[in-house]
Amino acid sequence: MRIAVLAKQIPAFERMRLVEGRLERVGVPLEMNPYCRRAVAKGVELGGTTVITLGPPSAEEVLREAITWGAERGILVTDPAFAGSDTLATARALAAAIRLTGPYDLVITGLNSVDADTGQVGPEVAELLGLPFLSGVREMALDRVQDAMATEGEGHSGVTGEIDARCERDDGFLHVRARLPAVISAAERLCDPCKVPADERADCSGRIRTLTAADLGEGPWGAAGSPTEVGDIRMLSVPRHRVVLSGPVRDQVRTACALLRENRLTGDRMAPAVPAERRTGSGAIVAVLGEPGRPRITRELLGGAAALAAKLDGATTLITTEPAGTQGEWWADSVVGLCAAGPSGVQGEQMASTSVMEGMTPEDVAEAAAGWAREARPWAILAPGTSWGREAAGRLAVRLGAGLTGDAVELEAVDGRLVCWKAAFGGQLVAAVTCRTQIQMATVRSGVFPVPEARHGAVAPVTEVHTLARNRVSVTGWITDDDPSRLETARVVIGVGLGVDPARYDELEPLLEPLGGELAGTRKVTDRGWLPRSRQIGITGRSIAPEVYVVLGASGRFNHMVAVRGARFVIAVNPDPEAEVFQSADAGIVADWAEVVPLLAEELRRSLPA
Repeated sequence: MRIAVLAKQIPAFERMRLVEGRLERVGVPLEMNPYCRRAVAKGVELGGTTVITLGPPSAEEVLREAITWGAERGILVTDPAFAGSDTLATARALAAAIRLTGPYDLVITGLNSVDADTGQVGPEVAELLGLPFLSGVREMALDRVQDAMATEGEGHSGVTGEIDARCERDDGFLHVRARLPAVISAAERLCDPCKVPADERADCSGRIRTLTAADLGEGPWGAAGSPTEVGDIRMLSVPRHRVVLSGPVRDQVRTACALLRENRLTGDRMAPAVPAERRTGSGAIVAVLGEPGRPRITRELLGGAAALAAKLDGATTLITTEPAGTQGEWWADSVVGLCAAGPSGVQGEQMASTSVMEGMTPEDVAEAAAGWAREARPWAILAPGTSWGREAAGRLAVRLGAGLTGDAVELEAVDGRLVCWKAAFGGQLVAAVTCRTQIQMATVRSGVFPVPEARHGAVAPVTEVHTLARNRVSVTGWITDDDPSRLETARVVIGVGLGVDPARYDELEPLLEPLGGELAGTRKVTDRGWLPRSRQIGITGRSIAPEVYVVLGASGRFNHMVAVRGARFVIAVNPDPEAEVFQSADAGIVADWAEVVPLLAEELRRSLPA
């Protein structure tokens, strides 16, 4: 069995600084992307691994580390022509390298890169190679059988069989099976990471092959082959009062809640400024790719799409696999209903909203949506920044050759073009990304847009689009361990960091049930399994907008606090008066969290009447 692992070299972004509006990279060390470390380790465990990286000559260090860990060989794809590659241009170069150096039976990528966090390259490579894709693999087993018959997909060595995997999803786990060859992305807890200090890496002369643009073909490569481009860069500011208190703890708590009462806003966040009636004009179409079984984020995206469409004298279209219903009330001016037929050609039923296991795969959705988009030529297509949305949007972007911005935190229509503000380098800054293509695409995290008020009685016309389901990934089970919508609708959210021992979470109860509160955490908390990943707040987790956010035992890094910029009031508790978290809070209480919680619960009950 032959395995290719795709690994990326990134700067240690925690040590990067913004100097006069420019990102300062001088002196910043380079390292293997943390998620790629799991991919390399799993590949070596399975055997027969080739590690491929795209980057400057310095990226050879990634290959030296991987080979020292146990990989058989490395391939460095490097050339000045690759400079400025976006995710699609990167995926095209990597897919070309896989074809050239293969065949391979399994391609493993990291779940995402922490510098950009798009999660797009994996599904785009799978689409380019014509292979099934499994995202966020947490556990896996291979059932291999030698078979001389040809197998679908490019660059296959002749080993056939299946992969049985347990994949992380936004609210639980998906159990799936897929035939080899396949592309998978490694979840953070798939295995222990590959990690070798620089001074212990072996001399890998003769085991690393270099490929240039000329080796891969005509291209275009790099910036010339990238349908997106990066414009302005800015710090993503989060305005807060930043009042750091002192004195007896009870007095601090009372003062913090007095500030809350003074600054309290009532009601929900403002809904998009759009006309109440259904729009039927011939202007630009802003489409939303609806994920089955997740009505809230679909409604958020439709609200954002409606706001954009109003500026363009356009209308919204929902692309969905779910039955026609109340989509018109939730700002869909028209609906494209995707329907799949099985291999026998017998028309299958549309997916029920309660069961994602019976419906179309993201690959099938991308194929059907691409057929519609080629005729309708929408101005933009928005998709959820979820596991499902990243695969469906990534595959669709390949089929359309469209620019795709991953995990946008803000969308604007400027001079008739879509401007997506995207966080990068752990959330230290945001960059304006635009698309050169006619059809513009973006994935958007849950919580970025508010849910608009319903247009009661509005009915959207439905057009059906049929496709042939490929059925290359079969879902054998689905486990939901959380309801993400509870975080999105909670008045009060308590965010915990490593400073709160999970064995003491029950002490937070006075801040939860009596106030209708919900518990969330930082990335380090969910990485340790102390809370479900669906409870992670941050640039690589969820964005929320509660009335009050209380952060306990956390350092207050920007990549966490930026995700609560929509909160009306932030209270931070930390015993260190110089703690970074106070710079992102309205009121800072300098004390131990355990002493503060019962007092704060009492005062919040007074400050937040039902």
